[in-house]
Amino acid sequence: MQIVADRAFTTRATLQRIEAGDHRVSLGILAAVVHALGFLDGLADTADWRRDEFGHSLLTASLPRRARGRRHR
Repeated sequence: MQIVADRAFTTRATLQRIEAGDHRVSLGILAAVVHALGFLDGLADTADWRRDEFGHSLLTASLPRRARGRRHR
């Protein structure tokens, strides 16, 4: 745990807060820990909006079923 903390430029106490799910830990510290563990590429994949199937389904559910244009006379 100390090695990861040193590589992420943080403390063991902060790592314990991350493990406990403390939402007050900054995103920068989380990214540093992910990098120290060697998972930074996976973080980019997680944040990729094109892979967000749930978000995509919510977006498409809010779209109208059928769109009609104005009729020109």
